[in-house]
Amino acid sequence: MQLLSTFSSTNADETVDNPPGQIWLGQVLPKRHAARAVTRNLLRRQVRAAVARHEGKLAPGLWLVRLSRPFAVGDFPSAASPALRRMAASELDQLFARAGR
Repeated sequence: MQLLSTFSSTNADETVDNPPGQIWLGQVLPKRHAARAVTRNLLRRQVRAAVARHEGKLAPGLWLVRLSRPFAVGDFPSAASPALRRMAASELDQLFARAGR
């Protein structure tokens, strides 16, 4: 059972704010950078898959992945193209490899 961070506990490492041994993931994928919902959903799935692939190398805690700039829409034939999947997986793998232990 997890306790709220405001709960007075003798073991502060087991609060919601500091999950022991868990990776909590947040994602920010703004519409201005990926206008179509199908693209944002594909990117969300790619982020979750990348975290699963690198889970053993990442430190436990809270992780946030943010799409900080748009990608070249003209380079991909559709909103959920295999080329976009490969590009996202490659970039996320590089990102999590650098962030790993």
